[in-house]
Amino acid sequence: MIKTLGLLPLRGASDFSIHNLPYGILSTPNISKRVGVAIGDWVIDMPRLADLGAFGGIDFDKNVFRQSYINDFMAVGKAVRVAVRHVLQQIFEDPCSPFKVHATDFLILQKDVVMHIPVKVGDYTDFYSSEQHAFNVGAMFRDPKNALLPNWKHLPVAYHGRASSIFVSGTNFHRPKGQMCPDETQPPFFGPTKRLDIELEIATIIGKGNEIGDAISVDEAEDHVFGFVLFNDWSARDIQKWEYVPLGPFLAKNFFSSVSPWVVTIEALEPFRAPANEQIPEVLPYLKEQNRQNFDITLEVYLTPHSSFNTRNSLFKLCSSNFKNMYWTVNQQIAHHTINGCNLNIGDMLASGTISGKEPDSFGSLLELTWGGKNPITLPDGSVRKFIEDYDTITIKGFAQKGDVRVGFGEVKTTLLN
Repeated sequence: MIKTLGLLPLRGASDFSIHNLPYGILSTPNISKRVGVAIGDWVIDMPRLADLGAFGGIDFDKNVFRQSYINDFMAVGKAVRVAVRHVLQQIFEDPCSPFKVHATDFLILQKDVVMHIPVKVGDYTDFYSSEQHAFNVGAMFRDPKNALLPNWKHLPVAYHGRASSIFVSGTNFHRPKGQMCPDETQPPFFGPTKRLDIELEIATIIGKGNEIGDAISVDEAEDHVFGFVLFNDWSARDIQKWEYVPLGPFLAKNFFSSVSPWVVTIEALEPFRAPANEQIPEVLPYLKEQNRQNFDITLEVYLTPHSSFNTRNSLFKLCSSNFKNMYWTVNQQIAHHTINGCNLNIGDMLASGTISGKEPDSFGSLLELTWGGKNPITLPDGSVRKFIEDYDTITIKGFAQKGDVRVGFGEVKTTLLN
């Protein structure tokens, strides 16, 4: 095991290099749910490492690592989180670290663990913060010359979603049902959706709340962020079309959302900051940032068609986008969310909304990629897709890379059942 430790990916191609150290919740047949940290192909059993005294110099209750969610660890605050990160990096980078002789006590192969949803989600908000996505949808269903609604460039549009139906990667679901009315001259009917779609998103995990009535400043918003996960906001477009007026989506989106099991901390993403695009017209003062930045994170969506369910190399890339495409930043989302005194809580998820770039192959949903089903996609096996078919599998991957520094999110993978 000591030799194996020397081969752990401190740098290079692994999603889970020493620069990352994301948090998740693991279990095995012999180990109850607890906090783990990914490193290469391994998971650090944080309670076991704490029992060895690794964090003895940091003042916090080590039992936070024995919980079924990372919420309690998030609650100890940024200073402790950063200190724990430094200890972990020192253990794996220092060839003389005394903890290396105990590696068999605290390292478990990822293939031997079951991963669970990492946070207890109290509330979930879904934003609509990619200008290209909003433009595409507006051009498709309204007027291309007036694709964006009048409010869109003045505030981060969002709606309150359903937290109870957010599940971790590897959890599959059945095709949802609801009312549809493709021809409004005819009565609506009930049945399974025929236009099931994916939405490529990243969700912000709130690690520090605010009191009711206290707004969070746009320039202090990052202090409330623990980290980020990949997020697939599954959407039933035909149900959505019939129900969304006047209050927005309901059954079209509350049936299921998928998240990746590893939460990448905001500290790990520090090297990948990128200037955000200028906002025209100028936003109101409470949304105006002194240092306006996004994160340069490559995002990819793959489809494994049901006809290739048991074959190798059957992943087909649907699109590749980037988190830096966001018009409204994470800071602006948080500031707007709380400007009326709304209280955010530890574990809340704020999804970005579909992340689409300007190129057609960077559109983050099948609605856009097929332009409402008018331009079907032909897959390598000869089948075509307008939307998701039964037993298709969708895999979303994400990573940031700069030189030999790589920070990855792993993947969120979900199969649609019939």
